[in-house]
Amino acid sequence: MFTGIVEELGRCVSVERRGTTTRLWFTAAVVSEDARLGDSIAVNGCCLTVIERSGQRWAADAVDETLARTNLSALGPGDRVNLERPMALGARLGGHLVQGHVDGVGTVLEGAPHLRVTLDPGLARYVVPKGSIAVDGCSLTVVEAGPTDFTCAVIPYTISVTTFGHRRAGDLVNLEVDVVAKYVERLVAAGSPTPYDLGGT
Repeated sequence: MFTGIVEELGRCVSVERRGTTTRLWFTAAVVSEDARLGDSIAVNGCCLTVIERSGQRWAADAVDETLARTNLSALGPGDRVNLERPMALGARLGGHLVQGHVDGVGTVLEGAPHLRVTLDPGLARYVVPKGSIAVDGCSLTVVEAGPTDFTCAVIPYTISVTTFGHRRAGDLVNLEVDVVAKYVERLVAAGSPTPYDLGGT
């Protein structure tokens, strides 16, 4: 589980196709400090597993399904990436609950600070003004929510320490909507009684 508070702006070092998987190498000083094999690290909001490490460099394997559903397929050597380690139990939740499970890929229509991004119409119902959304793994507050796009106001600090300082119109970004909204929808749609119903005797 992540919070959407980007710890570090890292770089992609190499992309190596290996049979049915693609090995991605990254360089990063902060998230590499205590990284161990098997640890999770969110890369542009996508949860990946550390499978190799050498100094400040570490590698993760991505299957074709992951590449097809995220912007990791567009990564190349030198590209900047947002990085975050999982939150520690008892730590402050500075952003919102982020799973690292990308729901879709949007296209930047206008870069920060007045960030506007397209989204799949099927995800639009989970995005509301003043609600939270993870864009490339960064927890942002929605300003406007439309049927096919949304806007967020990005502060200068966030622009300087994340990929938003480099995102331009046409770039692809990973999107993860608020998981709480999806749970609420599922419960309402089910319409079945629960031990917590207020009705009855």
